[in-house]
Amino acid sequence: VPAAALHSNKPTMPSVLSSISSLLLVVASCRQSVEAFSASSNRRQVVSHQVCNSALFASRDDGNNSDEDDNSRPIQNNNSQINRREALRSALTGAALATSSTLITQPSTANALSLPNPFAPAYTQSNNGRYIPGKRCTAYLVDTTIPPSLIPYRASREAAILKNLGMGYGTSKAPFIEDDITLNNMMNKAVFGSISAVNNAVGGEGADLARNGENYQSFIFLGANFDDTFTAAAAGEEGGDAQLAVGLLEDICKPKERIGNTAIGLSFCPQGCQELLDQYVNGGSESALLEGLKGKGVDEQLTMAHLPILRFAQKKRFPLLALAPESQDLDTVRKGGLQSLDPEKREAYVADAQGFIALTQDPRFKLYTEKSLFKDFRPSSAAVASDEAAAKAEQGNYFAEKILVHEACATCISKWAASRPDALVVTIAPIPDVRFLGGINGRVPRISQFLNKDSLVDDEAVTTILLNPNAKETLSESKWLRLEIGTSPRNWAYQTKVADYLWFSSMPKVNMIPRMMNEQ
Repeated sequence: VPAAALHSNKPTMPSVLSSISSLLLVVASCRQSVEAFSASSNRRQVVSHQVCNSALFASRDDGNNSDEDDNSRPIQNNNSQINRREALRSALTGAALATSSTLITQPSTANALSLPNPFAPAYTQSNNGRYIPGKRCTAYLVDTTIPPSLIPYRASREAAILKNLGMGYGTSKAPFIEDDITLNNMMNKAVFGSISAVNNAVGGEGADLARNGENYQSFIFLGANFDDTFTAAAAGEEGGDAQLAVGLLEDICKPKERIGNTAIGLSFCPQGCQELLDQYVNGGSESALLEGLKGKGVDEQLTMAHLPILRFAQKKRFPLLALAPESQDLDTVRKGGLQSLDPEKREAYVADAQGFIALTQDPRFKLYTEKSLFKDFRPSSAAVASDEAAAKAEQGNYFAEKILVHEACATCISKWAASRPDALVVTIAPIPDVRFLGGINGRVPRISQFLNKDSLVDDEAVTTILLNPNAKETLSESKWLRLEIGTSPRNWAYQTKVADYLWFSSMPKVNMIPRMMNEQ
């Protein structure tokens, strides 16, 4: 075949150069539009442009070489043109794909304002990388369900709850029910609710007459160990339990009903210290009180822990009540039981002797004794612990000592309140002496009714609040607080909750709070 025939369909060099220049213009225009649209895509666009240019210049060099050898290799020249077209096509395709992917995956925000979406859920909004812990309440009602549950109260409601306690309303022991008005009970509420309102207004059947008058008194027990547990220490104050107790007393004593008939009981003070407390409340010096209590054998460290409460009582002129039996009498009972105590002293500590004895046979009290009272017993020595008979005898004397302390404190409280209508006594006691409602607090209604046959004091007139409790103080073997005793089927009838309220100085850890209901 003649060489001229092969060269008849060959594109000329000017046509190839014009095609290359047009392609360069297309790529350049694409590059300018992408740079104007997104400043963030410069790097990828430059890379794609460099790839395209390298392919184009490589193909042009191949073209020049093929022209020089055109006469010597006419068949290879046609193949080089096909290779140039393929290189150009692949370069343009890569540039287009790079540009489109950049535009899709990285939209430009150079000329737009970045505004938050007001409809976005809270969990999707950024907090700049900071950990924000959830807010938890510091006051919890222990609801009398089976098993008991915790109802958290907002901080805005705490003062109202304490003021109601100060007005003598007590705490209901019935389960809390959120009774909303619905279409099913609307007429029922409209009819019978109106009748109840009228009865209450005129003092008829259903009127709440049991919360005031000369035969009614109310009692509040604040259980505190003054050991600065986690929630007390987290508040950032030394003596967190005492500071919390004073804070609660401030709100409890605000109602006008508390003027002149409110007292603060101290379970750590022997009854022989009553004169010292009276002198202090009437303007005596703090140093004289501390020296006097130390001389009576009172633990000095425990006295210092109660100082904020003592100062509050002196400021408000509230009587301070010394409640505990004398230390020498407790030593006598600890060594020889109640029968070894002098009869006159025993009669002074125990007003209701028959009720005191009968209580030990009550099934609910037996459950309290087994599940709470004996949990704090420790043998005096390793030798006693190894001797079963000696340990049992020592445990019996420990039981006699604890029930004497509880009965003496409850008797002293009830005697002071019995002669004062609408009186209120707030008692500060260790958590073991008031938890599960079987210690000092559980004896007050019985003794009040013994001292006054017409007394209206019942279980709902007594409110128990534990201050900064931890799992160990509620006899729990886990991190959760224990809310009840009597969980076996045979004890369900006597199941008892740990207290009416749990109050903390700061937010408790989430793994402390079991069976928590909706916030109120």
